[in-house]
Amino acid sequence: MKLTHILVILTICIPFSSTLAQNDSPKEHKPPAHTEKSIHEASIENVSRIIEVEDGPSDEKLKKRLQSILQSSEKYQNLEVRVANGLVTIYAIADNEKDVDWAGDIAKNIEGVVAVINNISTPKQDYFTLAPVRAELLAVWIKCLEAVPLVIIGALILSTFIFISRYSSYILDKPINYLSQSELIRIVLKRVISTLIIIVGFYFFLKTAGLTQFALAIISGTGVIGLVLGFAFRDIAENFISSLLLSVQRPFRLGDVVEVSGHKGIVRKVTARGTTLVDFDGNHIQIPNAIVYKNIIQNFTANPNQRGKFIIGIGYDASVQGAQTIAVGVVQNHFAVLQDPEPQVLIDQLGSSTINLQIFFWVNGHEYSLPKVSSMLMRQVMREFERNGISMPDDAREIIFPEGVPVFMQGEKTSLTNQASPPLSSSHQIPRNAPIEKDISPNNEQEDLSSDNLDIQRQADMARDPEEGASIIK
Repeated sequence: MKLTHILVILTICIPFSSTLAQNDSPKEHKPPAHTEKSIHEASIENVSRIIEVEDGPSDEKLKKRLQSILQSSEKYQNLEVRVANGLVTIYAIADNEKDVDWAGDIAKNIEGVVAVINNISTPKQDYFTLAPVRAELLAVWIKCLEAVPLVIIGALILSTFIFISRYSSYILDKPINYLSQSELIRIVLKRVISTLIIIVGFYFFLKTAGLTQFALAIISGTGVIGLVLGFAFRDIAENFISSLLLSVQRPFRLGDVVEVSGHKGIVRKVTARGTTLVDFDGNHIQIPNAIVYKNIIQNFTANPNQRGKFIIGIGYDASVQGAQTIAVGVVQNHFAVLQDPEPQVLIDQLGSSTINLQIFFWVNGHEYSLPKVSSMLMRQVMREFERNGISMPDDAREIIFPEGVPVFMQGEKTSLTNQASPPLSSSHQIPRNAPIEKDISPNNEQEDLSSDNLDIQRQADMARDPEEGASIIK
């Protein structure tokens, strides 16, 4: 009976004591819960080599070797390596899948490894985190701080080139003036040289500051930008190029009387955009330089001598040769008419009631006004024809009714055919050979025959400039 009780007590106490012993024993270290995977969850990668029967390197050596390699890469967190009979199990946290595969490849290449269980995991990616942005901004900030000394050196180089570009215009002033007398050409050449020097300095600034790629992008993009700007500002570029050609060829000067595209006037100003004329009514006319260059330019001032002409008719009963001699004498004796080329009086055409004489003469357009001289000569020739009895009839025709003009009144049966119209009173009759009234001024030289160009130029000087900017020609 006692023996039976003892056996029952031992049966109960032995399992309990074993349980206590197991609880009192030190706990085995396990990997973190978030990195641990069972062997069935992770794939087993075999090593592509023959497994030798003889004992290879110990598991402890394999563990130390692999763990030291992975730790030296500094790519893994919570790293743990287990080796049992050549079977390697790796626990860790990596940043990306590439590092996960790399650890497995390293383990398979170690001699003595039979198979690899890769339990390396990667953290879940948070698409709404700003960590990459902060990291990128921090990297940019560090690069900027590192580039500050180079930027300062590049700025000094650029300042030097700008200083050289400013004083290069003074150095090249005499050679450029020797090449061209055009003010616009000189200005353009100076600016082009200064701009090229600044561009070279800007390139060296980017090169020194470490912005070589940016410099190449600017240079390659210059052609595209120039093409776009060429299409956008085609008219402006055309006018500017035309102004350069006009300043070189100089078809006119300031103060010349020209006619361009149907507009006649005095050249007031020529800018990089257009030409300003002041017509004889005092109006300012702006013509784009492209139109001026491509159209016909008639310059009335290039040659100071200008030819004038007018037509005067004489009757068929007059002596044509005598009238020509009288007209030539009047024109030759005028103080404003040039003797070389000499005046001419030619028959222009035979009219219905007159023989039309055309009188040609030359004057100095810089000193005298051609319309004024022409008006005075017509009056003098007319007076001389009158004194010499040369008739100057008009084109009106005279019809004579000897029997009178028959008049029939409505409602009356009587005819007034035999009744002649009453003659005009003596106060209304015009004598056939009535003398023309004499000129008021006996001395022709007292009349103002000076050129109107100076008057118009003075009016233009007093008027507001329609376009800003200095003139490119003189």
